Amino acid sequence: MSLSRIPPMSLARRRVVGGAAALVVVSVLPAPTLAGELPAIPAMAGWLAGRVPVQDRISLELPRLADNGFAVPMRIVVAGPFAPGPHVRSIRLFSEANPVPEMAVFEFPAPTARVEVDSRIRLATTQSIVAVAQMSDGGLFATAAEVVVTLAGCMDGT
Repeated sequence: MSLSRIPPMSLARRRVVGGAAALVVVSVLPAPTLAGELPAIPAMAGWLAGRVPVQDRISLELPRLADNGFAVPMRIVVAGPFAPGPHVRSIRLFSEANPVPEMAVFEFPAPTARVEVDSRIRLATTQSIVAVAQMSDGGLFATAAEVVVTLAGCMDGT
């Protein structure tokens, strides 16, 4: 049978095939975190004690894919201006799957004009990381980021 004798695919059939392919792609993608929804991390929930942070003014920059969990670059920025209003007192970093869920606490005892933290963190596996900024007036701002880790960075409680 020659190729010229094969009937062309109908428009309806193309839509069905395209729709099925789209369903397959959507089913394998991770579900996005809804606005206002943070990952459930027991250590973070205990620290928040029922308070609900606002997802605003803070950004957490992490690579989507970390080849090595031993040293993952991280950057936290809290948008200002802060003077003369409330300023950032502390930023806490929580991990969804590390052996120690409260990864770091950065404290700012005096008001600063700019709040920016550049560091590296160690990640055990693919997980979500949450940064929570506590303001001097008690307000809380939070954000989360997902990181896919190919080589685990922490295997024990260190």
